[in-house]
Amino acid sequence: MNFWEELLGEAGNGNAMLGLAILAVGALILLIALFSGIVSIVLGIKYFKFNRRPNSAGLTGVEAARKVLDVNGLEHIKVKTVGSLLFGNSYSHYFKKVRLRRLTRHKKSVTALAMGVQKAALAVLDKEGDPDMRRRVRLVPLINFGPLAFIPLVLIGALLDFFVLHTDGWVTIALTALGLLFYLLAFVLSLMTLKTEKKAQERAYALLRENEMAIEEEIADIKKIFRLYNIQYVNDMVLSALELLYYVLQFAAAVSDGTSKN
Repeated sequence: MNFWEELLGEAGNGNAMLGLAILAVGALILLIALFSGIVSIVLGIKYFKFNRRPNSAGLTGVEAARKVLDVNGLEHIKVKTVGSLLFGNSYSHYFKKVRLRRLTRHKKSVTALAMGVQKAALAVLDKEGDPDMRRRVRLVPLINFGPLAFIPLVLIGALLDFFVLHTDGWVTIALTALGLLFYLLAFVLSLMTLKTEKKAQERAYALLRENEMAIEEEIADIKKIFRLYNIQYVNDMVLSALELLYYVLQFAAAVSDGTSKN
């Protein structure tokens, strides 16, 4: 056994190439996570900077969302408050609510205007039957819970293998593969979410102009905020893809190790 096989044999479960790939992907995950953290900091700075800048319409986040909803015949959609720190603004098709963070709900700021109008724009797309929005509504459960299924499935497989069926690990392998499938599906579906968010952002710019709720300078600032949101979203997707690849490599290493033992 040469030096690299000795060094990587443990990580690769006896396969030096798999071990090297696992280490390389792990390093990429760390780099992307670091970059994502930097983007989050910049986003937070911009978010709070523009949250201190009054908007020309003098509207709070609630008032901005309410105006867009009412103008578009969505009086039945409620505007509620959430308490999360940065990413709590959202629209729920199922609960018929636009949710805004406490820091923007009653602020008459550029950030509040951006969040209120963009989330209300999602409700407008929903009402209009936008095809991307319809797909997003149907697939939200899979997007949210797909990645969460991976670890429980692996644990269930291990428990069945070692304590119930007393097999050589094939149940764990099968459920791990199923968990990876859920993970991959959630990643693919998250691409649709980004597409819908960007479409709602474009609609928000149009609504701001149509209803004379913002001047062009404010719209330019709002675009800066949303651009950072989009970058962060892409970072998260890349990180999820790398995590998926990491799990796939570990899965392949486990199968290879099991095969070599047999």
